[in-house]
Amino acid sequence: MIKFLFKGILRDRSRSLFPFLIVTAGVFLTVAMYCYLKGAETGFIRSTANLLSGHVRVMTAAYAKEADQLPNDLALTDLQSLLQDLQARFPGFIWTPRIRFGGLLDVPDENGETRSQGPAAGMAVRLLAPQTPETELLDLKKSLVRGRLPERPKEVLISDEFARKLGLNPGERATLISSTMFGSMSLANFVVAGTVRFGISAMDRTAMIADLGDIQDALDMQDAAGEVLGFSKDSVYRQKDVDGLAAIFNAGLADARDDLSPVMVTLRDQPGMALMIGMLSYASAAIVGVFLFVMSLVLWNAGLLGSLRRYGEIGVRLAIGESKGHLFRSMIYESLMIGFLGSLVGTGLGLALSYYLQVKGIDVSSMTRNAAIMIPSVLHSQVTPWAYVIGFIPGLLATLLGTAVSGRGIYKRQTAQLFKELET
Repeated sequence: MIKFLFKGILRDRSRSLFPFLIVTAGVFLTVAMYCYLKGAETGFIRSTANLLSGHVRVMTAAYAKEADQLPNDLALTDLQSLLQDLQARFPGFIWTPRIRFGGLLDVPDENGETRSQGPAAGMAVRLLAPQTPETELLDLKKSLVRGRLPERPKEVLISDEFARKLGLNPGERATLISSTMFGSMSLANFVVAGTVRFGISAMDRTAMIADLGDIQDALDMQDAAGEVLGFSKDSVYRQKDVDGLAAIFNAGLADARDDLSPVMVTLRDQPGMALMIGMLSYASAAIVGVFLFVMSLVLWNAGLLGSLRRYGEIGVRLAIGESKGHLFRSMIYESLMIGFLGSLVGTGLGLALSYYLQVKGIDVSSMTRNAAIMIPSVLHSQVTPWAYVIGFIPGLLATLLGTAVSGRGIYKRQTAQLFKELET
């Protein structure tokens, strides 16, 4: 029977082509939308982790309370000992110290007078250390626009947009005016090795990337850092894993009576991040849910229309003696076959587009130009295992329900009226 129905679907396109196309289009849009939303959510988390908070973040308790103000006077001290302890206790994570600082970047002219200046949002990382993870975490090689990466002390990177505003080119000097860990003024000269573009509007306006050792010297922070970030070695953020990690660390080292004792917080525990991640997750689920519901209605209506168009055929089959139950079951089987074939083709097309967008992405920089949070300017799709099956939900269920509802009329048909209907 299945073979007979399949041949009927292939040979009679008038009754199968339209439902097949509708199912294919609906499933294609469902899969593509789901993958795009998952990619946007994952991209936001990855950008925030790599550029701002890590998967976990170790700070002093006092620094954590005022982290938005970059209070380097409350920074972690005895840094090397802390790093050795973290690497020994949690070898499954990559640990890297950072210092965030603010200041004024002054660009001199040929006479040593100020030519231009602007506020800089700086980040000190291990640029010159052997086998540093920072080059990969910050994606500096791909982000490089002009010049080269720092190779010697006192060389820095600044965002390309910031450099153009200041009229600063690679190879030129600039002076950082900031304050030390102890509150006194600090002046430090640097050479701009190159310019970068992160694709994050909030950073591309004023970013400055320097080597950790240079900033420690400039800000009197020897063997100190504002924070130590931890990243899982496979770069995947897992909430349960980092929650357990933070609980173990805080139970051993955190001291509620000492504001300068180190504490560990997860990415989700950062100020505002729980709300932001929750909103992204709920928004993604809501959008996909609404989309599935709408597509199910469309496919349901397609099933209804397909069955109504076959009103005469149903009458003929009943008139020649086919039982109502057999006719109803055959229509259900046929709708499932059309739904499966359409879902299969639609899922394949949706995955193909999603894989392409996973590699190439969509440039949304025009919409994030004034963003103050870590939103990537290029959004990528993400293909997950669930993407392979999510399209079959509306593809099969909607066509099944549409045919089942429309097929109820079979049991209401009276044999006495069939010949009168056929005559008309």
